Amino acid sequence: MIEARGLARTFTTRTGPVEAVRGVDLDVDAGEIVGFLGPNGAGKTTTLRMLTTLLRPTAGTATVAGHDLLKDPVGVRRRIGYVAQGGTSLPQARAGEELLDQARLYGIGKADAAARGRELFGRLDLEGLWDRSCASLSGGQRRRLDIALGLVHAPQLVFLDEPTTGLDPQSRANLWEHVRSLRENGATVFLTTHYLDEADALCDRILVMDHGLIVASGTPLELKRQVSGDAVALTLKDVARAPDAATLAGALAGADQPTVDGTLVVVHVPDGSSTLPALLRDLDAKGIELAGVEVRRPTLDDVFLTLTGRSLRDEPAA
Repeated sequence: MIEARGLARTFTTRTGPVEAVRGVDLDVDAGEIVGFLGPNGAGKTTTLRMLTTLLRPTAGTATVAGHDLLKDPVGVRRRIGYVAQGGTSLPQARAGEELLDQARLYGIGKADAAARGRELFGRLDLEGLWDRSCASLSGGQRRRLDIALGLVHAPQLVFLDEPTTGLDPQSRANLWEHVRSLRENGATVFLTTHYLDEADALCDRILVMDHGLIVASGTPLELKRQVSGDAVALTLKDVARAPDAATLAGALAGADQPTVDGTLVVVHVPDGSSTLPALLRDLDAKGIELAGVEVRRPTLDDVFLTLTGRSLRDEPAA
């Protein structure tokens, strides 16, 4: 659905050229939900603007929804939906009118546009809001209306730029279900977000960008495993047995050097769930009693901290 090779963009400033995107290769298959993540200034917004024909690349090639990005930008626009971060509806307009106007821009007849719009309102929990002004809608309703505007022409590929920014937790969770439903209705989704739990919950695959380059790609689980593995934390009943427990933990396949803090022994291993049973048997055989045990999975924030030296947890949306 998306194939880009060497995609680059350089901006000219008073102080000289700035390479915002420095030769990006990326692929998105039909039917995927792909998350595009990175710290502020990483180049992801510039990449998104290029893929949606809003900004011409300085170098590189790309095919988007079956059309060449440089040779046929109109063909790309006809087949993609784009939901901008800031929203596109006019506060004084009626919700249904906004949808009809958007459809007419794509050459859809008025009757078909109305039918399509009513269907989308039903799918996105917007029933009863057709004649309401956009200004009177809640934040979650406005974001769902934005998605309806991006879907009214039945695009093959939908770009969602920070779709849940500013929403309360309940509205965010509700919108996640609607994003998942896009794939069920045949769309491919390319999603940018600063919410790591959102990427973890929604995305089949994640692309991590930093300093204008793709620095990692994989499923959320693959990324978390390759960066730091799992942490197995043992809480001992007897602090005197901590060195013995650390020796056993350090002998596990793929284990790093365990850390000891009083009765707490922590070791990182590639897969904690498969390693733990053997470790428990070894501890029991040595007569080492436990007060507690925990396997901690790495988070996407751990991934970002390792890959970029920065955390996305508290970064504002850009």
